[in-house]
Amino acid sequence: MPKPLDDSITDVVAAKKLAAGFGDKTVWGSADFSIARGEFIGLLGSNGAGKTTLFRLILGLARPSHGTLKVFGSDAERGNSRIGYVPQRRIVDGESKIQSVEYVRLAIAGNRWGFSLASQVRRERQAALDVLATVDATSLAYRPLRELSGGELQRVFLAQALVGKPELLLLDEPLANLDIRRGTQLIRLIHTVAKSQNIAVLLIAHDINPLLPVVDRIIYIANGKVASGKPEQIVTSQQLSELYGAPIEVLHDSKGRIAVLGVEEAVHHDA
Repeated sequence: MPKPLDDSITDVVAAKKLAAGFGDKTVWGSADFSIARGEFIGLLGSNGAGKTTLFRLILGLARPSHGTLKVFGSDAERGNSRIGYVPQRRIVDGESKIQSVEYVRLAIAGNRWGFSLASQVRRERQAALDVLATVDATSLAYRPLRELSGGELQRVFLAQALVGKPELLLLDEPLANLDIRRGTQLIRLIHTVAKSQNIAVLLIAHDINPLLPVVDRIIYIANGKVASGKPEQIVTSQQLSELYGAPIEVLHDSKGRIAVLGVEEAVHHDA
């Protein structure tokens, strides 16, 4: 059973001097940040920086090597029903005929033991249909997952994460393998749903540009360091050069898009 909601807790996640590591190796440390209810936070950094490690800490799948991490005011724990999670990779069996609505329904039925009454199955299926409608995926309800495109699958995965009515949504690279148009559409959809339901979002991405119109703040992980703030505070030549410990140049075009130069060289140098 989830713990009763405490409305006095304004931050769904709060980290103080937080460090993550494996054995004697520290991935990153001295992180101070928070995520408030309803905030949309982008989590950025190069491959291997430790972004997914932060997700594992929040999900209670790993423990901090130093510092404190509070999730809804308590230590992180496994199976927290207040968190919806979409991992980076989900393998869809090419032979499976499972329909989208049943896939979403499994997120409800999977927490129950024993057989289901027909009336219960109907209620669960209706809940799945309702959340598919929320993410503009009603037309996908009775289509097998194996027939869906990457963008369509992401909407179904999002629906499954939302069906439990989470207060925090963790999305691990949902834009991977999507073109710019579909990626932008997905971000807008996530933002609209999250704001309408006051859900905090922490979304891992490699490119900040699709996030700029909707993101409240970003958390940037690089070279074992963590910085948090508004995009214009963090994604600057000076700030990123300090994080990477190497020259980084941030350029802006006439449409406000950002290009970050020098990261690959900096990461190669760090290695």
